[in-house]
Amino acid sequence: MPGTGSLQVVLDLVGIAVAASAGAWIAVRNGLHLMGGVLLGLVTGLGGALVRDVLLGAVPPACLTDWRYLVTALAAGLFAQRFHALPARLDRAVDYLDAVWLGLFTVAGALKAVHLGVPPITCVLMGVVTGIGGGVLRDVLVNRKPVVLTDEIYLFPSLLAALVVVLAPMVGASAAAVTVPAAALGTAVRMVAIRRGWHGPSVRRAAPQL
Repeated sequence: MPGTGSLQVVLDLVGIAVAASAGAWIAVRNGLHLMGGVLLGLVTGLGGALVRDVLLGAVPPACLTDWRYLVTALAAGLFAQRFHALPARLDRAVDYLDAVWLGLFTVAGALKAVHLGVPPITCVLMGVVTGIGGGVLRDVLVNRKPVVLTDEIYLFPSLLAALVVVLAPMVGASAAAVTVPAAALGTAVRMVAIRRGWHGPSVRRAAPQL
């Protein structure tokens, strides 16, 4: 297994590629021009990692110092726009890409926080922020309610994946050793929720008293 540093970069780059593709497809769905799609792909792909590094004090952020991050986001965004007709159902394809990057980015964020030695609760928080950050920024830019603020099962899979990474060292396992299973778990839970149409409880406003 690669060292923690190498594994961190791999998780980040794969997550960026998937997230940037999803962002570019959202741009296509909303009728944005080519450069608008590239920008949305960049924001979606790099947003979570950027916020994570700033909050952890890992500055300058890796996505601003490592050329691979920017090139991966650009290439994935351009590729997704060029071949956007490939998915038979674009909306569902975007949902599934969201699920994949949610798992990958959550684990990447939690792993980096664990590696930096921050408290466990902060590690979980950094995992969730990394997982949902790019999607929130993307949705705000296209004037769409962020998925994490709806009743869809979205936050729970991220929390689950982050907890696996953070709790692993407490039971004698390596956080790096559980990254793939944790990412797969978070992605699988989100995908099952999409397939089955699961939704969490929502708060209903009481009817006004007359």
